[in-house]
Amino acid sequence: MTAGLTVPVACWFLRLSLAAGFLSAVADRFGLWGCPGTAGVVWGDWSAFLEYVALLHWFAPAAVIPALGWAATIAEVLLAVWLIMGCQLRIGALLSGLLMMQFALMMTLAIGIKAPLDYSVFGAAAGAFLLAALNNPHVAGEDAARS
Repeated sequence: MTAGLTVPVACWFLRLSLAAGFLSAVADRFGLWGCPGTAGVVWGDWSAFLEYVALLHWFAPAAVIPALGWAATIAEVLLAVWLIMGCQLRIGALLSGLLMMQFALMMTLAIGIKAPLDYSVFGAAAGAFLLAALNNPHVAGEDAARS
């Protein structure tokens, strides 16, 4: 592969990886990866997911937890579609990075630094921010902006 093909291929792979991560998490909270307690399943249903949202947002009133859960779910689906479609990719990647950094911060404050490190949340956020930078013609040049 030539150097000219490397950045576009890497950007495409990063876009799909970030989108797949978002969609996999959404699928898990609706039981599409299996029931609660199944190997590899984090939540397995909506109520288990909302318990996790409440854990991460320990400071929030119980009444807003469902809204936070829905907001995260809708944001993840929309950002996944945005990343796959690639329209205004710089903005979509930046918003993806910000969402993941917020998630990493909430994980760190609620359960400690190990969880976001183990789940590579900081790495995924960094990848999203890099994707945003590579799709900024003022940073990476016009070829990267078209990937």
